[in-house]
Amino acid sequence: MNSIPETNFQFPNQTGFYKGKVRDVYSFEDKLVMVATDRISAFDVILPKAIPYKGQVLNQIAAHFLSATADIVPNWLQEVPDPNVSMGIKCNAFPVEMVVRGYLAGHAWREYSAGKREVCGVSLPDGLKENDKLPTPIITPTTKAHEGHDEDISRELILSHGLVSQDNYEHLERYTLALFNRGTEMAADQGLILVDTKYEFGELDGTIYLIDEIHTPDSSRYFYKDSYEENQRLSQPQKQLSKEFVREWLIQNGFQGKEGQTVPAMEEDWIQQISERYIELFEKVSGKKFQKNNLDNPLQRIEKAILRAIA
Repeated sequence: MNSIPETNFQFPNQTGFYKGKVRDVYSFEDKLVMVATDRISAFDVILPKAIPYKGQVLNQIAAHFLSATADIVPNWLQEVPDPNVSMGIKCNAFPVEMVVRGYLAGHAWREYSAGKREVCGVSLPDGLKENDKLPTPIITPTTKAHEGHDEDISRELILSHGLVSQDNYEHLERYTLALFNRGTEMAADQGLILVDTKYEFGELDGTIYLIDEIHTPDSSRYFYKDSYEENQRLSQPQKQLSKEFVREWLIQNGFQGKEGQTVPAMEEDWIQQISERYIELFEKVSGKKFQKNNLDNPLQRIEKAILRAIA
């Protein structure tokens, strides 16, 4: 199957280019153009094979939720000129990611099961099981690494190191919890539980903006609501819509992004399964039918769409 592993365009008046884990970001004087490629990362490592339609899924879910939360906080998005492309306001990004968790899952569970009762300076009670609902949603920020691993960090360290001013950080906390509450409500309408997610913010001319993606399978974890209670009662794994199933497969095959480890081979049937799971998530989360975009010549299509948008 065709996919979009990367782009390497040169546009008129382009001022910069940044290749992220998943997105290729083109800078202009007052705007950014983000191309959601089909790259997939886990444990902060880009995996060797791209996943067909993954970028389209990410871009369209992000646009869906940015539109649905614009009343909570201004966001960067101005236009979606192609299913894989978003264009909008160029902000100065805060150097932290605001991770918010409503349930004990993923990284937080791995830390908890190793005996830790504090994550990013937030205390957790004893006696919790994997995937239990937390007494109240918690914010567990990370540093924002351009390369390598994002690192857990506490609110206290963010403020003491001057990464974000106290006034701005308090705004980020309020926005984060309000966005998570809205995402939780929207997930429930679709029969899902928003387990955890992350938000990124930037600033321009004194205004804080929500930037990047929101509530996508790369940044969020969802459980199915109808089976949650029974699975917890029986201590069974939760059926989830997220990238966690990719992480679990990597762990089972001896890879967690640690030094000396090699990414296992990704066979075509496994790539197809990942693609299908991303499409399933799009349809379940958005309530819309996924329309596969033409992958015959995607780079030409994307380049033309961007050229029209910046003209």
